[in-house]
Amino acid sequence: QVQAVETGGGLVQVGGSLRLSCTVSGVIFAQYNLGWYRQVPGKEREPVACIHWRGVDTDYRDDVDGRFTISRHNGNRTVDLQMNSLKPEDTAMYYCAIGQYFLKGQCLGRPHYWGQGTQVTVSS
Repeated sequence: QVQAVETGGGLVQVGGSLRLSCTVSGVIFAQYNLGWYRQVPGKEREPVACIHWRGVDTDYRDDVDGRFTISRHNGNRTVDLQMNSLKPEDTAMYYCAIGQYFLKGQCLGRPHYWGQGTQVTVSS
């Protein structure tokens, strides 16, 4: 059974930072591409950042590039998202995603597995 458990969400003021972490089990972690997506009510889930299974290539949506950093740690089976200079428009439910594909501009394509999500709220 595949599980992806996110932690680290919360309430932060504009300009602040948060670090999300996702712990994965049930798959051969090192062989999968990983990503973070976000969703606000009434809108589609959208990719935020992704990282190739080799850990070298990354992909970010334009409005977080330079503020967010994705990293993976195969030893403890985690993928993190460091979020700096947060803005109110970053407020969303953030989901960890696991997939077999890595596509520049499309992140993981259609992820195979999802976490349950963690809420990030940025107050102005």
